[in-house]
Amino acid sequence: MSMQTRSNNRPQGFGPGSGRGPGGHGMMQGEKARDFKGTMRKLLQYLRMYRGQLLVVVLFAIGATAFNTIGPKILGQATTKLFQGVMGQISGSGQGIDFTFIGNILIQVSLLYVLSALFGYVQGWIMTGITARISYQFRKDIADKINRMPLRYFDGTNHGEVLSRITNDVDTISQTMNQSLSQIISSFVAVVGTLIMMLSISVTMTLVALLVIPLSLAFTGFIISRSQKYFKQQQDYLGHVNGHVEEMYGGHVVMKAFNGEARSVEIFDKFNDTLYDSAWKSQFLSGLMMPMMNFIGNLGYVAVTILGGYLAVRGTLQVGDIQAFIQYVRQFTQPISQLANTTNVLQQTAAAAERVFEFLNEAEEVPEAAVPVQLPCKEGVACVDGAVEFEHVHFGYNPEKVIINDFSASVQPGQRIAIVGKTGAGKTTMVKLLMRFYDVNDGAILIDGINIKDFTRRDLRSQFGMVLQDTWLYNGTIMENIRYGRPDASDEEVIAAARAAHVDHFVHTLPDGYNMILNEEASNVSQGQKQLLTIARAVLADPRILILDEATSSVDTRTEVLIQKAMNNLMKGRTSFIIAHRLSTIRDADLILVMQDGDIVEQGSHKELLAKGGSYAGMYNSQFEGAVVA
Repeated sequence: MSMQTRSNNRPQGFGPGSGRGPGGHGMMQGEKARDFKGTMRKLLQYLRMYRGQLLVVVLFAIGATAFNTIGPKILGQATTKLFQGVMGQISGSGQGIDFTFIGNILIQVSLLYVLSALFGYVQGWIMTGITARISYQFRKDIADKINRMPLRYFDGTNHGEVLSRITNDVDTISQTMNQSLSQIISSFVAVVGTLIMMLSISVTMTLVALLVIPLSLAFTGFIISRSQKYFKQQQDYLGHVNGHVEEMYGGHVVMKAFNGEARSVEIFDKFNDTLYDSAWKSQFLSGLMMPMMNFIGNLGYVAVTILGGYLAVRGTLQVGDIQAFIQYVRQFTQPISQLANTTNVLQQTAAAAERVFEFLNEAEEVPEAAVPVQLPCKEGVACVDGAVEFEHVHFGYNPEKVIINDFSASVQPGQRIAIVGKTGAGKTTMVKLLMRFYDVNDGAILIDGINIKDFTRRDLRSQFGMVLQDTWLYNGTIMENIRYGRPDASDEEVIAAARAAHVDHFVHTLPDGYNMILNEEASNVSQGQKQLLTIARAVLADPRILILDEATSSVDTRTEVLIQKAMNNLMKGRTSFIIAHRLSTIRDADLILVMQDGDIVEQGSHKELLAKGGSYAGMYNSQFEGAVVA
């Protein structure tokens, strides 16, 4: 199948305000994440398959934190021994400083810290691998989802919005998960381990140190409640900015031709200002977290120091234990601060994940038939006879506004069917229904007497070749772009198709010939040459049913004659649907359907319709009257 989709290479409006889908309506100021807990639960589903590795991460985090937590208490023994030695020398008891004991303590502590660093490295290495694979899975799921989405979604959604979810949102999830998951595990283990060590030194001092926790939690809740809405708004408007930039870049020639720069900049500034405002507020509020948590932690630090000094004077606590406890207070408040800061990171993760899950939860195409019709041929090879029948077809892009009303027509295999009518009459819509880009609201479309809904979409579309007015070529060589119609075609078959479509002669005038690489916009060849390449692609596909939607409208008169000859050869023995505005190109059609407001108002051959003197005759004669006037 050679399927020609509508080009992106034109502006679709000036941004999301142009009325497209989720990104088209903008976002209410201050919108909050709709389901933080639900989003995080879905995110955890992606972690389930890595339970084994996560267990290893937890074990190494426990090891790294345990080694790091034991250190201060052992160092406290050295401090106590040093203090006792100094006091012995001052009192004249003859006891000096036991440097051997202190040296052994330092060796033990150094070994503990080395092991802690090693365990932390292994933990980080494993966690990085997990988050990289989760990002890969997210992008794979999104790519698979795109292939299952109906054309209706992409007709109604800004392309930049979709790209933003694949790039920015997934990157945000990856980065924040890599940072926050490791930090959550390490900080939680550190809090528990440090609390145990503090209790082993002094229950009284531990209770004093714990008094700051309610104050920390209250402040954290206050910050979270006010910053989450800005994180969500930041991710949404980042998508809006990307969508607008992509749209304006894709249509920059038309935008400049109509002096749309000022309007484009105005809309960009509007989105960018909102993005700046939400980003500034979210970062400012989250930035308050650490300094305020440090301030609250310092209050507990001062209280513990005063109490420790009092207990040391009374002789109920060793000097080394005080030094160790003060270190533990610092170690205790630091992971709490990190956990509080992680909540901000998780808010950003949830905002990005929510947008990704919203896309993954979008409605998909109508499921295939439970027992689809099996085509009696090899995949990708045309094997239907090509009889097509429209039975009382009704359709509307909006079910409440039907635009195709009771369309019925019968097409025999090998016939050439021309569909004509004014703009908006429903010509291209009929083609979309035939290809099952959309499903009919009522009625049926049959191929060889079989409802097209009974085929798989893949099998159905493999029987069609399509050439549209809007060309689509991708960043690759000319040879690769033609071969897109049939990927297993040999170079000789590609060149033969190019000759049939009158492509070969101009390709030899280009640098590198068939190996010349078309740029992203395919702007290094002319519009007419692009159309010829898409026709060559259809020739190579060798389909049973052809759809030609204004296929020659972008070429000059001389080239059009050549294309018509190639098309006449291509259409021999094939059912062909030709949509045309230039009625001179369809005079040889077996059947001409004249559409008006979704209905067939006339049908017959060229001569028959002219003899009737109706709508078709009026359209045909008006074209030549215009030519005479010109």
